[in-house]
Amino acid sequence: MKYDYIIVGAGSAGCVIANRLSEDPSTQVLLIEAGGSDRRFFIQMPIGYGVTYHQKAVNWMYMTEPSPDADNKPSYWPRGKVMGGSSSINAMVYVRGNSRDFDQWSEAGNPGWSYSDVLPYFKKMESWQNGPDDYRGGDGPLNVSEVSRQLHPLCQNFLSAAQEIGIVLNKDMNGATQEGVGNYQITTHKGQRMSSSRAYLWPIKGRTNLTIIKNAQATKILTQDKKAFGIEYKKSGKMHQAIAKCEVILSAGSINTPHLLQLSGIGPKAALRKASVPLVHDSPGVGENLQDHVGVSYFYKSKVPTLNDQLRPVLGKIYQGLRYIFTRRGPLSLSVNQSGGFIRTRDELEKPNIQLYFSPVSYSLESPNKRAMMSPDPFSAMLLGISNCSPRSRGRVQLKSSDPSEAPVIEPNYLSHRDDVRDLLEGVKVLRKIAQTDSFSGVIGEEFRPGPECQSDKQMIQHIKETVWTVFHPSSTCRMGPDPNKDVVDSHLKVYGIESLRVADASIFPKLVCGNINAATIMVGEKASDLILQDQVHV
Repeated sequence: MKYDYIIVGAGSAGCVIANRLSEDPSTQVLLIEAGGSDRRFFIQMPIGYGVTYHQKAVNWMYMTEPSPDADNKPSYWPRGKVMGGSSSINAMVYVRGNSRDFDQWSEAGNPGWSYSDVLPYFKKMESWQNGPDDYRGGDGPLNVSEVSRQLHPLCQNFLSAAQEIGIVLNKDMNGATQEGVGNYQITTHKGQRMSSSRAYLWPIKGRTNLTIIKNAQATKILTQDKKAFGIEYKKSGKMHQAIAKCEVILSAGSINTPHLLQLSGIGPKAALRKASVPLVHDSPGVGENLQDHVGVSYFYKSKVPTLNDQLRPVLGKIYQGLRYIFTRRGPLSLSVNQSGGFIRTRDELEKPNIQLYFSPVSYSLESPNKRAMMSPDPFSAMLLGISNCSPRSRGRVQLKSSDPSEAPVIEPNYLSHRDDVRDLLEGVKVLRKIAQTDSFSGVIGEEFRPGPECQSDKQMIQHIKETVWTVFHPSSTCRMGPDPNKDVVDSHLKVYGIESLRVADASIFPKLVCGNINAATIMVGEKASDLILQDQVHV
């Protein structure tokens, strides 16, 4: 079959591009997705990500290589293998990033990606519950909810405690400024998850010029004379080909996009030779520059009931389940990351280096195979957490063999840069200051992880290395930049060295944004759509 455009991956960006390119009824668009339908109860129920976290039917369930500087342990990386991609299984926290993030993208040699350039796309894509203003959009496809009235009362203690140590209150961290603490906004609508699929594909299911093929894994980009002309994919055990008259757009995510490029002979020459993949184009940056946020949590017993008391007992689970089914309200309609914020631990920093999290729940982090959120600790407790905003450690994604069904090698290299350790150490010290405030004194109990015996910098650093965990924000493995010897795509997201091929997902981030990445990835989808259409006009 022939199409004008072929999009690989119905994730956060791919769904956007499929919608925008198919707005013209004369344009034939194909969207290929390795997973199946997102019309599943535990996807649409917001806190159902506690189940989909380990559900093979909707999840790639990757395991990384051990990180030598993080207690030499591997990490479990859930990634969405379903319509909506990771936006269908994430924690729904909506954070755009810091305005300086995008200005730095532009300053790194990517014209058109400054904050003033991307702000119109953030506004275009969202329907903010409190209505439009200079920074927020009011009628976009993606519903963003303000849920402060539904949050656990302990969130107010957290906000007051943070202000007590000098952190400002910020009622809209996606508005004029990001810094400060507040309640997190989430991508839900009327108590249900608002994934990229639900926002951009559900409303246009009647478009006859958009073909969606599910449960179809792309295995190779078809090229001739260094020009992409289609995709090879596997569905129901059979191989198929689809031909693109205009472009192939890769939106398979920060793991699968570089992996597919490498499988297609586009990547570091030595890695391809080792895997016996014929070289099409030597692109040293494919799969390199992997960046991810990492987090550390401190756990405290509570003197008042927390979500543990609602979600741990069997009767509590039944009650909250019925409450959600009949009202679409209650803790199952929310994220466990209820409040948080962004701070600078050193005055000389130009933007926040630490993201804060407060969750009125606690659960074991001992095993990646446990559905932790669905089985909280059997006593009243809460957690205070942090993650680093601008990690300097770099990893890579590299194909293991020429077999597309074999997962790539993922090397996060967490904490390999000492600045990441310094940021996290300074961050956990802030957590303890918050926990020791008057605002928390009446409700917070003893710290039971890591515990009062963990006091010296050396002990706290050891705890960080032993317990640090991914915040599930891999990016930058097909970095956008001006240097074809280091970067993978240019500022129009065109792949260096290969005509008619683009990448549009979190893998193009020049640097990881400050905060959760789903919003910025959807923005990339919006901007990519305009770039594709603009370039087509000028052909």
